[in-house]
Amino acid sequence: MGRIIADLHVHSRYSRATSREMNIHSMAMWAKRKGISLLGTGDFTHPLYFEDLRSSLKEAEDGLYTSPLEPSVRFMLTTEISSIYSYKGRMRRIHNIVMAPSIEVAERINNILEKHGNLLSDGRPTFGTPARDLIKMILDISPECLFVPAHAWTPWFSIFGSNSGFDSIEECFGEYSRYIYAIETGLSSDPEMNWRLSALDRVTLISNSDAHSPNKIGREANVFDCDMSYHEIMDVIRNKDRDRFLYTIEFFPEEGKYHFDGHRMCNVLFSPSETKRHKGICPVCKKPLTVGVMNRVEELADREEGFVPHGAIPSKHLIPLEEIIADAFKAGVNTAKVRKEYERLTSSYTEFEILLDLPEDDLYRSMDRRIAEGIIRVRKGEIRITPGYDGVYGKIDIFHEAPVEEDTSPTDEPQQTSLF
Repeated sequence: MGRIIADLHVHSRYSRATSREMNIHSMAMWAKRKGISLLGTGDFTHPLYFEDLRSSLKEAEDGLYTSPLEPSVRFMLTTEISSIYSYKGRMRRIHNIVMAPSIEVAERINNILEKHGNLLSDGRPTFGTPARDLIKMILDISPECLFVPAHAWTPWFSIFGSNSGFDSIEECFGEYSRYIYAIETGLSSDPEMNWRLSALDRVTLISNSDAHSPNKIGREANVFDCDMSYHEIMDVIRNKDRDRFLYTIEFFPEEGKYHFDGHRMCNVLFSPSETKRHKGICPVCKKPLTVGVMNRVEELADREEGFVPHGAIPSKHLIPLEEIIADAFKAGVNTAKVRKEYERLTSSYTEFEILLDLPEDDLYRSMDRRIAEGIIRVRKGEIRITPGYDGVYGKIDIFHEAPVEEDTSPTDEPQQTSLF
């Protein structure tokens, strides 16, 4: 047994608005650099990517796989599926993560799903199948699969989304609700926000990156203390085992794209109280505002902010090392100067060792004093963030200075045309 940092939700190059570098080899190399020991494959439903997985992965421990090019990183078969359907007079758009115990089970899932839609169209396939029918379909194939509502609060595509979701797990999944053992909190919410809903006390809150580019892997993750085994990790999640599930690694939720309400095109950013005061209408274009995660949590919560339920799994909030370096250097994240320093630092330690483990004296000895100071400020939560809204990431201010203009130089990072 030992510390396992796991990011179980990413996307391959076969998903829309995703980097060409999201392939098994590149993902494994970045996972090693980050300090991630277990990574979801993402997108196993895509026929071309599935063939890549079958040919490039080798069996490792129970239900897990490894790439011969980077044998220290383990992979779990995972995918995300979109369900778009009408229910009780409303259009519902729900995304769910499926985790599978083997290549063979993943192949059986694909064989069934291809009868319901075009798996080649996107790494995240879309079906008109209701979420409750989809979970039945998956568990009929193998009860060892785990079915998890993805980024549960995203306004447009999630179980609790303000625009197309439900008010409860039971409303969405009906009699199959008892098979929902976990939900993914998403970048715009954290466990503390979810603790305000007593209805979620029974489920495990997990966090993953939903990465579309290699350098975004691990921006959220789960930290386990257990054997490296598919079935043991499933057991930890299903039983919400606080002894073996140590904590989640979180974005500061204000940094997420949908934390507050607003209109991107109108430059309108509102807190829930401001949205209420404006009756949900944008004062510029007079159309309904995009209602973000914080507002939706407030709507469904039955507890006050700050409530901690019994048995809650704790969290640690971090900012990616590249962003800390960029703020310290007053440079854009995608500049050569920032990338060079990031590569230098992660040649000696993994990113998570730097962000989580290195004592302060070692930080100051290993790097520019200002970067070390930034890491310490993040650990203490001594930062300022302008909240994200309507698809716009929040803006971080670690050193409480004037904001840096965005770097517009060419980069391998794809344009974020997806909703998350």
